[in-house]
Amino acid sequence: MKLISSRILLLLLILVSIPIFINFSTFTKTGFINQYSLLYSSNNNKSSNNFYDILAQKAENRLEYSIIYNGAYYKIDYPMGDVPSNIGVCTDVLIRSYRAVGIDLQEKVHEDMKKNFLKYPKIWRLAKPDTNIDHRRVPNLMTYFNRVGSSLPITLDKDDYRPGHVVSWDLGGGLMHIGIVSSKKSPKTDNPLIVHNIGSGPQINDMLFNYKIIGHFKYGIE
Repeated sequence: MKLISSRILLLLLILVSIPIFINFSTFTKTGFINQYSLLYSSNNNKSSNNFYDILAQKAENRLEYSIIYNGAYYKIDYPMGDVPSNIGVCTDVLIRSYRAVGIDLQEKVHEDMKKNFLKYPKIWRLAKPDTNIDHRRVPNLMTYFNRVGSSLPITLDKDDYRPGHVVSWDLGGGLMHIGIVSSKKSPKTDNPLIVHNIGSGPQINDMLFNYKIIGHFKYGIE
């Protein structure tokens, strides 16, 4: 009888400990996500119908994918075209996250570029829009967001950067970067964590103020 009771007690202890373990470390294809990035979320324990909260969650879902950083030119379908699913750059985090909530940035950017081509950057010396690559370039996305009235003030106040907002940075040397504000915050700085791909695949970390911010946007469905 004592043996049976001991086994029941052990089983109960195991069952109780499983959710505690899951809370502190979640395994994804890219490894264990840092503990702090899971615990400091404004929405960890509640669902939301807010578009931007959902967009932030879809961006966080990108952490589950192993992505090789590769910005090579690919001929892709239009609309809803995508490069091979195992590759991508910072803009692809946005593109795939937005598609998960029903917005195709490839189509949105192209349609605006067709009508307003001269208002877009001429960095690449193109004579006309290119559906294969235009939406995958940070300057073009920034131009589109500005043109459709999605631009927000650039500040050094962390509270101004809300889940689902888009932020772009100047990394120096002519390099630009872009990412999505997540629903999670750093326990050290209270800064919102950013979902982005800066070379090692999708990641989430405290880097909002690591580089000069050159764009802050809120683009979606109100």
